[in-house]
Amino acid sequence: MVFRTPELREDELEVLELLAEQRERLRDRFAEPKRWAGTLRRMSFARAVQGSNSIEGFNASLDDVVAAVDGEPTLDTAEETQHALTGYRDAMTYVLQIADDETLELDEGLLKSLHFMMLKYDLSKNPGRWRPGPIFVHREATDEIVYQGPPASEVPDLIAEMLRDLESADGPVVVKAAMAHLNLTLVHPFSDGNGRMARCIQTLVLARDRVIAPVFSSIEEFLGRNTEAYYAVLEDVGAGSWNPDRDARPWVRFCMRAHFLQATTTMRRRQEIERLWNSCTELAESHGLPERCAAGMMDASIGLRIRRQTYRSSTEAAMGEELSDLTASRDLKAMVDADLLQAVGERRARYYLAGATLTELRNEIRSSRTPISEDDPFRIVRDRRQLKLA
Repeated sequence: MVFRTPELREDELEVLELLAEQRERLRDRFAEPKRWAGTLRRMSFARAVQGSNSIEGFNASLDDVVAAVDGEPTLDTAEETQHALTGYRDAMTYVLQIADDETLELDEGLLKSLHFMMLKYDLSKNPGRWRPGPIFVHREATDEIVYQGPPASEVPDLIAEMLRDLESADGPVVVKAAMAHLNLTLVHPFSDGNGRMARCIQTLVLARDRVIAPVFSSIEEFLGRNTEAYYAVLEDVGAGSWNPDRDARPWVRFCMRAHFLQATTTMRRRQEIERLWNSCTELAESHGLPERCAAGMMDASIGLRIRRQTYRSSTEAAMGEELSDLTASRDLKAMVDADLLQAVGERRARYYLAGATLTELRNEIRSSRTPISEDDPFRIVRDRRQLKLA
């Protein structure tokens, strides 16, 4: 037996309607192709990779995560962390690639393949295989065991049951994805990487719904920023060992709130990115630079280190045109000459940072942003009910 989906209450159904409204707004905002949209997708993907790995103690700056996502070397990240980032990048890239395949079967083979992608850098962690023995979750801060998974002999049957339930469930996709995450986490089928796998599978289930671009379905960034709350709700539901008869409702409600707040953040970033792109385009025009330079300026103003190859990639994605190394080098030099970028290092090690003008532009946009809402969607639902009764 695995954890069962709780029968949804009236307020939970209303919150799901609230989430559906958000997702429709997101879909409408991204319905038409925009040149700045690629940057938002790229940064959202990087933040998901960063968030999921930070939960496991693999901490890296957003700049280094973006470099890892782009296949570029990182500057300030330990070797093991870089392996963890690139492994998770590969698994998530595959998830996004296969999400719209209507013939896709979410089976044991797919789970093991994704796990191998994540952990192939360390064969001692049994990448692509179920764990061979018992497993315990240890909290380093208090030096205590907070969870013990079910016996290894039960793992294959439990995972098979979890997948059958997932494929046969007709409920809301947000709830289906949350239950897949919960069951995989608490079965703990692998020797390592169970949390990353659970978050990856949650994103896959959401992505298959195809309501909005898959990368905007993920709540991994939220979980990375709220790790303590994330662990607390899992510990509450798990209660120290494999207890599938316990109520999964606290976890489902936690995920609903996470989706609401992550979508709110995405909407705000969309507005900022659009404004930033327009400002960078105006700067390019005022300095007599090609419009394509706006892509590099935008990346720099966000705080990323720009290399020639990353400039080529982001510009080609934004403008839909191929860019030669020679043209990229000339563009970067022109932006340095215009004091929009500053060069750091020499030759192959050279990269570029935002100049004073771009730094001021980004600070201006950030200072005028609307404060992020911390509203609980369940409170919003309660307030709506009270207004109707008034």
